[in-house]
Amino acid sequence: MASAEEDFPRGGAVKKARGNKIDLQVEVDNLFESNEKEECEQWMGGIKDKKFKKQKTVGAKGDGLTLNADAECVEILHSKDVKEGMLMLGCVKDVSDFEVTVGLPCGLQGFLSIRNICDSYTKLLTEQLDSTDEDICSLSHLFYTGMMLRCVVAKLDTTRGGTMSIQVSVNPKLVNSALTSSALKADMVLSGCVESLEDHGCIVDIGVSGTKAFLPKKADKDKQNSNNELKVGQYLTCQIKEVKNDGRVLRLCTNSLPVGRALAESKQGWTLTNLLPGLLVKATVRKVTRNGLLMDFLSSFRGQVDILHMEQEMAAQYNKGSNMLARVLYVEPSTRLVGLSLRDHIVQPETRMNTIPACGDRVGEVVKDCKMASMHVMSGAVLELPDKTLAFVHRNNLKEINEPANENKLLALPKHTCRIIDFSPIDQIHFATLRKTVIEKTFFRYSDLQAGQIVEGTVSVLLNRGMVVHLSSHIRGLVPSTHLSDIVLKNPEKKYAKGMKVKCRVLSVDVDNKKLYLTRKKALIESSLPLFLSYDDARPGRVSHGYIVNVKNFGCVVRFYSDVKGLVPVNELSSEVIVNPEEVFYVGQVLRARVLQCDPEKKKMILSFKPAAEGDTEEMGKAQFGCERLKAKVLKKSVNGLEVSITPNGVPALLPTMHLSDLVSNCSLLWEALQEGDTISNLVCFLQNKNKITVTKKPMVIWSLEEGVAPKEFSEITVGMQMFGWIKNIMAYGVFVEFPYGLVGLAPKSAMSHKFIADTTDTFHVGQTVVAKVTNLDEEKKRFLVTLKISEVTLPEGSAQTTLIHAVQERRAATEMIALKEARDLYQQLAALSVGQRLKLAVDTVKDGDGSTFKSDELVGATIRANKYHLMGIQLTPGQKVTAVVIYADILSATVHVSLLSKLVTKKKTLREESKYSAILQHIDKDLAIISVEDTAQLTFIQTRSHLNEVILPESVKLKEGMVLTVEVVEPSCEELQGLPLLSWKHAAPRRLRNVSENRCQDSDTGYRFGEIVQGKVRTVKPTNIQVELEDGSTGFVHVSEVMEATEVSQGSFPTSFVKVGSVVTGRVIGRREVNSNGLLPISQPRLTYTSPELTLIPSKLDKKTELKSVTAAEKLSSYKVGEEITCFVSKFHPERKSLEVTSDLSITGTVELLAMITDLKDSSRLEKLYKLGQAVKAKVVEMSLKPQRFLLSLTGIHELETGSITLGIVTSILPHLGLMVKLPFGCTGTVAITDLADAYKPNPLAAFSKDQLLRCYLLGCENDKWHLSLRPSRLNPQQTKPAKDTEVLSLKDLQQGQLIRGFVKSISEQGVFLRLSNSITGRAELQRSTKYFVNNHKVLCNHLPPSTLLTTKIISINRKEKLVELSLLTVDTGKPDVLPESLHLPLRLVGQEKKKYNLEKKKKRSLSESEEKNNETEPPKKKKKTKKKKTNLVDNDSGVDVYFREEDDQEAKDTNPVVVNGSSSSGPFRLQVAAGFSWDLGLSSLKPATANMHADSSDGEDQDEHNSKSQKKSRYELEQEKKVAEKALTQREMELMDPQLRPQDAAAFERLLLASPNSSILWLQYMAHHLQATQIEQARAVAERALKTISFREEQEKLNVWVALLNLENMYGTQEGLKNVFERALQFCEPMPVYQQLADIYSKSDKMKEAENLYKSMVKRFRQNKAVWLSYGTFLLQHGQNDAASALLQRALKSLPSKESVEVITKFAQLEFRFGNTEKGRTMFDKILTSYPKRTDLWSIFIDLMVKHGSQKEVRAIFDRVIHLSVSVKKIKFFFKRYLEYEKKHGTPQSIQAVKQKAVEFVEGKGSEAAS
Repeated sequence: MASAEEDFPRGGAVKKARGNKIDLQVEVDNLFESNEKEECEQWMGGIKDKKFKKQKTVGAKGDGLTLNADAECVEILHSKDVKEGMLMLGCVKDVSDFEVTVGLPCGLQGFLSIRNICDSYTKLLTEQLDSTDEDICSLSHLFYTGMMLRCVVAKLDTTRGGTMSIQVSVNPKLVNSALTSSALKADMVLSGCVESLEDHGCIVDIGVSGTKAFLPKKADKDKQNSNNELKVGQYLTCQIKEVKNDGRVLRLCTNSLPVGRALAESKQGWTLTNLLPGLLVKATVRKVTRNGLLMDFLSSFRGQVDILHMEQEMAAQYNKGSNMLARVLYVEPSTRLVGLSLRDHIVQPETRMNTIPACGDRVGEVVKDCKMASMHVMSGAVLELPDKTLAFVHRNNLKEINEPANENKLLALPKHTCRIIDFSPIDQIHFATLRKTVIEKTFFRYSDLQAGQIVEGTVSVLLNRGMVVHLSSHIRGLVPSTHLSDIVLKNPEKKYAKGMKVKCRVLSVDVDNKKLYLTRKKALIESSLPLFLSYDDARPGRVSHGYIVNVKNFGCVVRFYSDVKGLVPVNELSSEVIVNPEEVFYVGQVLRARVLQCDPEKKKMILSFKPAAEGDTEEMGKAQFGCERLKAKVLKKSVNGLEVSITPNGVPALLPTMHLSDLVSNCSLLWEALQEGDTISNLVCFLQNKNKITVTKKPMVIWSLEEGVAPKEFSEITVGMQMFGWIKNIMAYGVFVEFPYGLVGLAPKSAMSHKFIADTTDTFHVGQTVVAKVTNLDEEKKRFLVTLKISEVTLPEGSAQTTLIHAVQERRAATEMIALKEARDLYQQLAALSVGQRLKLAVDTVKDGDGSTFKSDELVGATIRANKYHLMGIQLTPGQKVTAVVIYADILSATVHVSLLSKLVTKKKTLREESKYSAILQHIDKDLAIISVEDTAQLTFIQTRSHLNEVILPESVKLKEGMVLTVEVVEPSCEELQGLPLLSWKHAAPRRLRNVSENRCQDSDTGYRFGEIVQGKVRTVKPTNIQVELEDGSTGFVHVSEVMEATEVSQGSFPTSFVKVGSVVTGRVIGRREVNSNGLLPISQPRLTYTSPELTLIPSKLDKKTELKSVTAAEKLSSYKVGEEITCFVSKFHPERKSLEVTSDLSITGTVELLAMITDLKDSSRLEKLYKLGQAVKAKVVEMSLKPQRFLLSLTGIHELETGSITLGIVTSILPHLGLMVKLPFGCTGTVAITDLADAYKPNPLAAFSKDQLLRCYLLGCENDKWHLSLRPSRLNPQQTKPAKDTEVLSLKDLQQGQLIRGFVKSISEQGVFLRLSNSITGRAELQRSTKYFVNNHKVLCNHLPPSTLLTTKIISINRKEKLVELSLLTVDTGKPDVLPESLHLPLRLVGQEKKKYNLEKKKKRSLSESEEKNNETEPPKKKKKTKKKKTNLVDNDSGVDVYFREEDDQEAKDTNPVVVNGSSSSGPFRLQVAAGFSWDLGLSSLKPATANMHADSSDGEDQDEHNSKSQKKSRYELEQEKKVAEKALTQREMELMDPQLRPQDAAAFERLLLASPNSSILWLQYMAHHLQATQIEQARAVAERALKTISFREEQEKLNVWVALLNLENMYGTQEGLKNVFERALQFCEPMPVYQQLADIYSKSDKMKEAENLYKSMVKRFRQNKAVWLSYGTFLLQHGQNDAASALLQRALKSLPSKESVEVITKFAQLEFRFGNTEKGRTMFDKILTSYPKRTDLWSIFIDLMVKHGSQKEVRAIFDRVIHLSVSVKKIKFFFKRYLEYEKKHGTPQSIQAVKQKAVEFVEGKGSEAAS
């Protein structure tokens, strides 16, 4: 225990004390040592097994002596463990023209394509294909079966069937990719391919760069690879003999003997990186486990040997420390797993490996009586076949696909039946399967098919040459285009669809090439003529159907089956002369052809169409059948009979169902047992004409035919003749009796029985065998009358006993056939039971007054029961061991009837022949009954009818259990009855024994109590429930969840399908079903009675010891936990909402939304096929609540979203500036940024998406309950996509200064162009870096760069601290055209020296102008000040906007200046540096005038340019003109500001408008939207806060608008906490009700269903007296498909609201049902309201409007007819008549219009009559 604590400390890893190296090694060994018994117990206990431990590298902690670690357990190599790049040793199994099939270790199989040989061979093929002279060197010249080769897994594909296909390559560049020139050593064994042939040898490509390998002729001693036969591309296994020039030149040898025995040694420098399969190594056994060996080799490597590669004879010699030779089988580079083999055929290989075992090819063979030699849990099992050969069964083939593994059950079985499915040449062992579905397959290989056979398949694909049909998973055939139909189909895709089931006939089978040809021609499939499968079948004179394959002038070539074909000469085509056969016949035409001549040796045949066209009757007459016994094969089953083919000629015939037996009940049983392909014997033909042949199996009819007593024609019938026939038809005046050879007679009502017959339908069954006596003949009309009276007909002696024996034998045969077809142990055990057999049973349940049920270990799954009569006087307790005797076993219902009566269980006594005894009826089953003979304990069969002609008896005289009969012993022990006595009896007046219980008084309460056990007969079986007819005639229901144990329900199964109609079942009452409303009510009071009880059939609940508790829906729902996996059953699919309703319990229904239903986009179009009613599914609980009841489930295996996973989503909205809004599973939402739509950006990327589109999304992360998603293929399919063109930018670390990157325009403002580089990073390009043109307004860029425009930009700088990215869009930086077109004729922006020169000249001009104005005292000071202000504003070096002037003259410069000033001043406050410190509380009074800096500028100008002042002086006229221009511009600007339609474009404009209208919420909201457009969230929030402070408290609605906008802002861009704070503040300042409603609407529109529902719950509590709240909540529930919750809400609303508002609330809810819910439910609600308030014409109007919109014309007319007969005023009735007439004019016919007018006239006349009276 102490050592265990050290090795596996409970608290995790313990820090090891520093010690010596020896201690460390001991500890590591202990860690790797494990008890094999404990490992097996863990595996058997279901602990999840990890495939391999993470491999350790050199120097890893814990082990410094090994390069790779052991696997946790030794198991074979599974297909799921195969990875690309894995190296394997393979053996060639088959070689075709373009592909080589390679056998891999552990039964795997790979495919070597012609493209994966080597580069030189690929080049050679290309040259040979281009040249037409040379023959192509195919793969058969390079490879041979049994050839060993090294290969690498190149690619893993998935076939259409879902299986994995391994593509391998022998290209040396891939196999030897880890080798380098320096690593090559002498004596190494490598693989290569011949690169070129030289005079003295050949160059071999070994795949090592810079190395040339030469194979001299003298070094090639291998017969298989002699230089005379070597070709380019030839695969070789070589040994290095000499290494020259540091590995650049090699000399090789290919002698198979030394190469095969060459050892790989440590000195050769092998590493785990370059280790190759096929190397022979010395290995030491390090550990022996139950499932294999762990070995050391090459001093520091570890490998494993699985059970398939251990020699069974040497198992005793495998001990720890043993040394032996081993060969490397496979190497997995990523996990460093190395597989070794110790088998002699691999360690010491021959030149060619055996691909076919010595016992021959047994693939496909079904082998019985196999023994389980050993079981290996993680690998499979070894079977010992009867001939002592071993076969391996993979673990996946030990069970069916959907069944759980049960190794113990397999080990317990003494014998097994398997099918051999493959032979592995590498493992030299057969692989087999125990799956019954595979064993029972009719077609496993192509050799199982024969030409002419009728088969069924599934359409796979339509090609130009025909249609591919799959008969099984690996057998497929081609239906040529000419055989798709009897006529040529121009559009076959309209008739055939993928997945369609079709019936075909086999035309030919080529087993060697695996080619199968089929036909869909109806004439060939349904042909009743003999088939020509070979030339020997085509005897002269025989006729068969064939199809034309060629039409020539000399005749037509007709083909039959296989390669049988013949010629129809032109003179045999028709009785008329045909000049040009091509005008009359066509290829593919099916015709009857008669054989004229046939030579099988030469395979030549001459045919004729003449007899096939003219001699049909003559030809059919040749196949005459007498009264001989026939055999036939069942071709097709139908309700009325079986279509059979009489062997050996294949003549078609019909066997009606009524002719399967003399007993009507046996006919249906035999029909159920017989299947297509079965052979029926002892048939006799009783009717034959040119159209059909009809046969019978009725023993009495066959006797009459063989004895010759049946007349063949009417002329042979005489009065008084007795004939055996059957009831053909029952009429009111009598019954028609049919006889052989088509004769039919009438038995009138008076001649049917001695008793008076009131109703003929209750006398005989159709098909009942009778004996009739002819009483009258009508020679003229050829009609005759017969009598069926028992006194007037006589039966042959012993016919009653013969009929009984036949009936019992038929039932026995049917039982055995059903047991054989079902192939289940239970059915075989039931078939083995015989009447009178004793069984050891245990009492299961005891039912008062209704018998008991029992259990048996040998009959698991069967219902064993004894009724109250068979338990008379016996007291039983559950669990008691008893001995019972079998009365009857019903295999269809899997029910065994037993008896515990002592007189039957005792030892049997012998009966005396011809003695009479009294017998008691023990059981009755339709036409047969089981009786017991006195106290002899003898049981046997009798017929319930004592005569063939006995009519159906009334209930009062029918045989019943307990009746006493008098019988006579015919034979004490009859061999035909399996030793039971053969008795005879006559129908006398029987007496019946009464049970003691029958004398008791019945309880007046006829209802069933909760927990009571009942019995009934299954009436109907539906996918979701079963209706059972109980013993008292009432109906019980069984919910699909109460049919079988939950542990036995497998996913995808249909539990109710296991119960058959007509079977007797035992159930227990667990609830009641209201028939009217289909609601379930649990039973809480034991004495309550209901109409329909709800039952359970689950065996564990049928035990009376099991106490049942009444569980309400709320209690059951509360028992579930989120994330719990439960079993549910599909109950309803809503196609309009694409949601699924599933039920897990009687009273609980859950909802599964579309996104929680599927994981593959392809499944969205076939949801109804994927999930069918009653189907069992595994679901995980997502959410549940009680009020209202809400139960959400998931079928995808997950119940919550996780970062890094992939899920499906639905596009809810497309935002050009943001991306996509996506609805996710489980009520979540997410956004896909425009940069995460693709790996390569495209212009207008959102155009490819539409609303409600289904997408696969990658979950990047969640923030504020919103997921960030990605649609990049590199995220969704990282292994299958190419490198991204536009890489994903996750952080600023992924960006570098000077990097060119593409992005999408986010917004444009005065600060520049903002580009979205990723979902979290936005860069800015200032206006001067956006275009080479001068722009004074950013609107120019807005007009040409709309949001989401794709641009290429260059990163200028990155401020990682401030998280700012500066960009450039200039052409000189990006190399792309300018963002603005030249067509705008914008001026270029000055840069460099030109800009400096312009600024200097501008400064001089400004200085001169200022000095001149200062000295000019004649001008008024006011004008001077204005001028100075204008000129001072020109100096704005920090404005952020460069100024441009056209330097034409001074006047143009002056005219341009004011425009530039406006642009500069307006752009100033919006620069990024200023915006952060801007305060919305800043008043206009705090703004300083611009004259502060004016004087300094003026003085500077005066000092510098004083001498130029005079030259700059302006005249008075010029000054007046400037003043007028300025005033005009000011007026125009004021008019613009006063225009209410003009929306502001900057913050300053908004501020001006707000000064005029501070209480306008619209203006404040536009101001917020302006900031949000520029992603200035905080500024928008500050505007909202200012609005709330500014707007007057009297303007309640205006304030509410702002609060709603702020709630929206916090919901979209804020946190949940922030939203909560805003909501609480809004409640303090506004009316609570509107605020609650607005927030609920916000939640609903943003798909936050959970939050919206919680808010509505609070609202209905707080505002319960407000009906608007209830209506709003109801609308929400119905919009989201919660119909049941809405109904519950209505009931709550009616209780909470005043009664006077009930009608209005119900009306509103009914309207909502019409709009969002169930139209039928809405109509029912209106009907109830109008029934109570019929005079509410306003409600009638609403109802009519809704029905006109949603109902049918018939329903609308019915409502109008009701309303025009109301007892209301004439004025109102007139209004409805007008509406009725308008409706008919719009939707009706002239007749219906006239009918309305007539009704109006009648109404008026009726009113007039009332007034007169």
